[in-house]
Amino acid sequence: MPESTPAPYEQLQRRLLAIDGAGYKAYKAVEGRYTLPGFELSIDHVQGDPFADPSRCSLRIGRESLPLPAALQHSAAQRVALEDFFGRRLSSAMQHHRGQVRGSGNSGEIRMARYGQQVLRRNAVLAHPQQLEVRCQLGLPANGRRVAARQALRLLEELVQLVAASLLPLDTYLPALEQHLRSVLDQQHLRAQLEAHQLVAFIADGAILPRASGIDDRPLEGAVPWRSPDSLAVELELRDGSPIRGLGIVTGVSLIVGGGFHGKSTLLHALERGVYDHIPGDGRERVVTDPSAVKIRAEDGRSVRQVDISPFIGELPGGRSTHCFDSDNASGSTSQAANLIEALATGCRCLLLDEDTCATNFMIRDRRMQALVSDACEPITPLVQRVAALAAEGVSVVLVMGGSGDFFAAAGRVIMMDHYSPRDLSARAQALADPDTLRCSVERPPIGAAAARVRPLRAPSLVRREKVRAFGTRLLRLGSEEVDLARVEQLVDEGQLLSIGYLLQAYAAATQGTMAEAGPGLVEQLRELLERTESDGLDPLTPFVQGVLAMPRLQELAAALNRLRSLEGC
Repeated sequence: MPESTPAPYEQLQRRLLAIDGAGYKAYKAVEGRYTLPGFELSIDHVQGDPFADPSRCSLRIGRESLPLPAALQHSAAQRVALEDFFGRRLSSAMQHHRGQVRGSGNSGEIRMARYGQQVLRRNAVLAHPQQLEVRCQLGLPANGRRVAARQALRLLEELVQLVAASLLPLDTYLPALEQHLRSVLDQQHLRAQLEAHQLVAFIADGAILPRASGIDDRPLEGAVPWRSPDSLAVELELRDGSPIRGLGIVTGVSLIVGGGFHGKSTLLHALERGVYDHIPGDGRERVVTDPSAVKIRAEDGRSVRQVDISPFIGELPGGRSTHCFDSDNASGSTSQAANLIEALATGCRCLLLDEDTCATNFMIRDRRMQALVSDACEPITPLVQRVAALAAEGVSVVLVMGGSGDFFAAAGRVIMMDHYSPRDLSARAQALADPDTLRCSVERPPIGAAAARVRPLRAPSLVRREKVRAFGTRLLRLGSEEVDLARVEQLVDEGQLLSIGYLLQAYAAATQGTMAEAGPGLVEQLRELLERTESDGLDPLTPFVQGVLAMPRLQELAAALNRLRSLEGC
């Protein structure tokens, strides 16, 4: 067990030398707390084998080494930004670590959570009033499966050097820290102004939207900076009151059109990620979107449980009702309808769609096809005939469309992307619009009412708290069950998937044996779980502290639950 007070570094050195050459499990003797130059090291759990996950450790850097101004931790938002800044500095240093300590398995590894372009609440770094706590992993060195004590001592020396080079002294990078905090708080201030200006998104002039590549989320060098046409420009303000000009996407229905490879999907992708704050220099740090916005797409083959898709899809062949739709292998149209209803159930106020990833028969049905295949033979009412109803219910739609003008009649704004620059084609599109494309000859239930009827579901396979593993942002494994999240496109960090896994286990335990009529609904239960996590932090989610978790949104948490193939109705 760790000592109540930290032992001197010399004691750790003696303990290591005393077990040199012993079997690897002898490393258990060094668990405890030690005073190293500049910080306190706590070896919380020693790996049982050099090929296992590296040993879990935590560093505590006191105010005497890192005198953080109290003003930088005034609010929860500031603390998250502060923790993000320090975490990404040290994580970057660890990724570039090229020490000479090597051996069997993970020997010599020094690592912690990896950071992307978004600023998320994590548990890798925690800012306390009197100290900064960092969670990391150390691969304690081995020769074969025997303790390599002298290499371990070298590993600790390198850890001290990494901390000193990246975090100490504060005054060498304080301006960058202050800029980081200002940028994050400015983004939150801009996002908070959207509703009052009747906007769902804002793209500031000068933003850089293109990314380096499909697998590199950093900004593209030499990309065309964003410049808003006067007819679409609005002015918001930063926290200090200074004005900032940019393109405002208004509530209602907005189309993004243009030729191939001119930036339509790039703009939509920036809007998808605008629900998150970004680091300075990302290029999208002043691109903000309604925090409830959800990217909707078709998802052939997904599991759907008890979703009312009747606002879009009527009775199926064989008399199969769609008021409580179930499928182990949903089609493109039924999966997209389910995705939309499930998103609205979480309180989504803005739907983002790209025709490239949508089911065509869910989106449009032109007059020639209607003449060939009568309404009596077609159960699908396409989105084009329901988009006005969505807008009337207070749900905005932003749609990338390059192959059909059927949505022109519903669109309040039409933005054309021309060589990555926006142009206002709203008036031209209205002149070309055909109102008949919006007419719905079949009466359908209200969309919002269907979303409100989402019921609790049980996940009995998750009641046992089995191991949670995440594979990037694509796959979540909960014991023997896998959840495919590759097409839930607003997940940005593996740590979010890990948190979702533990939250789903908590949901399963809370709903075990409950009935549909008892207690809060599915979304309310998930929201309560997230609110408790916001209040208590991420640490209580796991049986032991793992400094690799990140906070997910309600929308992605619900999406993961809804894709569990073992779900059962309550």
